Amino acid sequence: MNRSLLEPLIFEQSRPEHAGMDVPRAGVPEVPVRTLLPGVRTRTDPPRLPEVSESRVVRHYTRLSQLNYSVDSQFYPLGSCTMKYNPRLNEELAALPGFAQLHPLQDEADTQGVLRLMSELERALLEITGMDRMTLQPAAGAQGELTGVLMIKAFHRDHSGEGRDTVIVPDSAHGTNLASAAMAGYEVIELPSSPKGLIDLGTLRANLSERVAALMLTNPNTLGLFEEDILEISRAVHEAGALCYYDGANLNAILGKARPGDMGMDVVHLNLHKTFSTPHGGGGPGAGPVAVRALLEPYLPVPLVGRSPTDGSYRLEYDRPLTVGRLKGAHGNIGVLVRAFAYLLRMGGDGLSRVSEDAVLNANYLRSRLRARYHLPFDRPCMHEFVLSAASPSRKGVTALDVAKRLLDFGIHAPTVYFPLIVPEAMMIEPTETEDLATLDAFVAAMEQIDDEARKDPEMLRGAPYTTPVRRVDEAGAARHPTLRWSATG
Repeated sequence: MNRSLLEPLIFEQSRPEHAGMDVPRAGVPEVPVRTLLPGVRTRTDPPRLPEVSESRVVRHYTRLSQLNYSVDSQFYPLGSCTMKYNPRLNEELAALPGFAQLHPLQDEADTQGVLRLMSELERALLEITGMDRMTLQPAAGAQGELTGVLMIKAFHRDHSGEGRDTVIVPDSAHGTNLASAAMAGYEVIELPSSPKGLIDLGTLRANLSERVAALMLTNPNTLGLFEEDILEISRAVHEAGALCYYDGANLNAILGKARPGDMGMDVVHLNLHKTFSTPHGGGGPGAGPVAVRALLEPYLPVPLVGRSPTDGSYRLEYDRPLTVGRLKGAHGNIGVLVRAFAYLLRMGGDGLSRVSEDAVLNANYLRSRLRARYHLPFDRPCMHEFVLSAASPSRKGVTALDVAKRLLDFGIHAPTVYFPLIVPEAMMIEPTETEDLATLDAFVAAMEQIDDEARKDPEMLRGAPYTTPVRRVDEAGAARHPTLRWSATG
């Protein structure tokens, strides 16, 4: 632990009678809690909250934010997460009172503006994906996955497919695909990749049967490789009576260049917080809209945004008998939808094409610069990201985790490590389109120095990081036995 950088806990800064705020009286008669909640155990003493002045609170949390890693302060090549810079203009637009101060239960007559935005955002995203209809409700990509799988299950239920109890997931897909399929009650077959890092058509056909409900794939996959046989893949799945699910987490690579609908996909989820400009570090916020072909439209969650046939006003539609139900409270994460709409208006079609072009260019630049230093399991041009391996006898047991920790000392966030699982000591690197050449070169220089250190002084890497407030911790122990409350005795 680096004590020179360590910020004391807010409890440790507490001093009696130093509270920086006063809570006003309620203005209504006070009623004992036991009267309102009879039979419920209530505390007799107030909670031990820190007593800190307002200025100290502000400084404390500002210092903590400066000690953290963020896209605003560091390069963030976190593979599969598309940690791009997010324009401040979009934040200002999402904070406009007409959006930020709406209540989800307001009358539709008072919310025509946001309903129109949602309708036009849906149309734009359908054009980008090549699909027929969409729900904007899911709160994240994983919830979008579950939404899509539930619709697939409902479709098979209504079309004599009750025996279809299996979903095929390539080993190069996102890990949440397997979890989403399992949550929906499906058995999962994991499809091994070909030597090229792609779906092998022969292996796929051998696993297709009357029991298969769907294939869930990511394209480009988590190796950053585009599925060359995607049309043959979707054709084979459909011939077997199954459906194709497209994980849109890597859509940043193909904006304006290819559409999942044209690949034969039946369901597509998007990550608006990745591809369409919402800061999402630290677990949120997010939005995972799901687009479908016409055959699955009846099963979309409610409500959907529609138009009145009489006056053309916007309204929320609930009367959908085959819907899989509601996936989230209210109508989704509206702030994320506003940001995405602003981003699309600003970029336009040409701008979106430039996004994917620059993202692919940046990734291939890094790949070509680093391939001589680190093992590249699939040595071929990539899309928006690529996977290196830290495994090498000459590095004397240095791991991907060691490389990741050492990168922190250079002021660079680590790439995704140990995923995908099919690459030993994997490091998945995604620079996105928003990084300039100087930043990319600085990352290459850091990786080259780390490689030199791994070969000459591996113990140095095993002790990294050295410049962060907290050094290495027992991550497994912290996850299994977390300390969730402060204690004066430690």
